[in-house]
Amino acid sequence: MPRSLHELLTAHRLTPAQRRIASYLAERPVDAAALTSAELAERAQVSQPSVTRFVALLGFDGYGEFRRWLRTATAVPEVARGGNKFQAAIDADLRNIAALRAELSDDTRLRALAARLMESTPLVVAGYRVSAAQAASFAYLATKIHPDVRLLTDSGSVFGDQLRHAHRSGARTLVLVALPRYPRESATALDQARELGLHTLLITDRLVSALTPLADDVLSAGVASEFVFDSHAAVVSLSVALVEAMADAAGALARQRLEGFEDYAAEHDLFLRE
Repeated sequence: MPRSLHELLTAHRLTPAQRRIASYLAERPVDAAALTSAELAERAQVSQPSVTRFVALLGFDGYGEFRRWLRTATAVPEVARGGNKFQAAIDADLRNIAALRAELSDDTRLRALAARLMESTPLVVAGYRVSAAQAASFAYLATKIHPDVRLLTDSGSVFGDQLRHAHRSGARTLVLVALPRYPRESATALDQARELGLHTLLITDRLVSALTPLADDVLSAGVASEFVFDSHAAVVSLSVALVEAMADAAGALARQRLEGFEDYAAEHDLFLRE
């Protein structure tokens, strides 16, 4: 039986109808936990037998057992609601972070992915438009742990050239950050990485989207959309957690690199003294 909603939605290769069910569950997990099988079928625009087969595929004895599990798996601490629009937006971020905290109660998968990233030298990180900033932040932190991180934010033929050069240099993994709205370049990057045989890790906001079938692995954290522009607070927390797991995987090597940077920073007086 799956331990988390993420494991539930990514453990199996799904049919189109099952993907619609998974998409609804990923977008509205709390609402879904209150629905009957017929209601879930209606919301996901599939037949009720499709829901029944989906639940059986996941290893549950029936829909009742699945719904009880879903209520437990999606339970997150309640946070304040209401207030002005700025407080309401912060509340949305808090709910996303609380959901991420619950997801990381089992850190086995995060650690396995971090170890895979450490095994790829160089490690390629990419992101476009608004996602470029998050990709750059992750890549900057990862360089403190990993010996060779290459940030690619160009698209088109330039990206293809850079990705192939990295692959020839030994790269085995591409980390792609893709947040709403998903640029077409993100799909192209995943396709090109797959053609080269690279493993792809997608860091995004949803477990099921137009991009997720193109990636080998997906890590997700919710995005708050209460402001004119989205808030990526939970995605930042997820990225930093992944770097922390990379440091754990690197062990003594990470400590040596961090100590070396601190020595360099002190020698060249890089930071203002508090």
